[in-house]
Amino acid sequence: MTYTLPPEWHAQDWIWIGFPHDPVEWPGFLEAAQVQMAQFASAVAETGQDVRLIVRDEANRARAASLVSEKVTLEVRRYGDVWLRDTGPLVVMDEAGRRKAMRFGFNGWGGKYLMDGDQEIGAKLAESADLAVETADWILEGGALDGDGTGLVVTTEQCLLNPNRNPHLTRADLEMRLQRDLGYTRVLWLGEGLINDHTDGHVDNLARFVAPNVLALPTATGADDPNAAIYADAKARAEAMGVTVREVPSPGRVETDGRIEPASYMNFAITSKLVVVPIYGTRHDQDGVAAIAELFPDRKTVGVMADAVLAGGGSFHCSSQQMPSRG
Repeated sequence: MTYTLPPEWHAQDWIWIGFPHDPVEWPGFLEAAQVQMAQFASAVAETGQDVRLIVRDEANRARAASLVSEKVTLEVRRYGDVWLRDTGPLVVMDEAGRRKAMRFGFNGWGGKYLMDGDQEIGAKLAESADLAVETADWILEGGALDGDGTGLVVTTEQCLLNPNRNPHLTRADLEMRLQRDLGYTRVLWLGEGLINDHTDGHVDNLARFVAPNVLALPTATGADDPNAAIYADAKARAEAMGVTVREVPSPGRVETDGRIEPASYMNFAITSKLVVVPIYGTRHDQDGVAAIAELFPDRKTVGVMADAVLAGGGSFHCSSQQMPSRG
């Protein structure tokens, strides 16, 4: 019996989204980050899709309830970071539509961010969905990979080969585990992720499959784009493997107090009827959203401000995890 991880554009029964709650993670930005995450959740819920917004406690339930559409379901659970893409369950399916949750080791993105509840939230969400849980023998975050539905997966060497995750595993070992645990038969290895991405280069901030063998990648929007060489290297590697590349304008250089931020339109969330693109208030936002909209003619695409969410280290794709439909 072979289980595979469906691509994100597969029909979804619902989507989990994490709600920001920790003022230490969002110093000076928490309230704004909560508003922006609520806007993301509400936009998806208004399409008719089931949205389950995960809140830390009753106080945060009340705060979230004041911000979201009444169509959003609120669930109180213990978690640290909101990044459910990495701590939530990866739901795999077999050819008969049977689902199970794959869980992996989690060490706070290489030991950098260890927060109460992040070790357990994946299993708890899976159990709430009546899914059997299988735990793999290695460390992996969901944002470190993206699949095209045909067995092809993209990742970065910076993250998956980082000694702070699985120092005992070789590239060949990791490829074997990707096939065994998630059904991936081919791996497109990109190099570095975005500058100052605290996840050590998660691929969901750099490159996303939008159709079988079609990869969306940013392209530099100015001479001062700090990630221009990273984008060019990723494109060269993808095309060398025979993957079709669709380029999307990048947000350009985004800084906070002189620090380059890993701002990316690639952290869009694909839902059943809607694609939500994070935007940052740059002059490239409109072009970025328009380019992504062209990639999803069967869905509506909207841009939602995410500059405050980014201050916590991620964006909408990082904060969400979908439940693939059996149908």
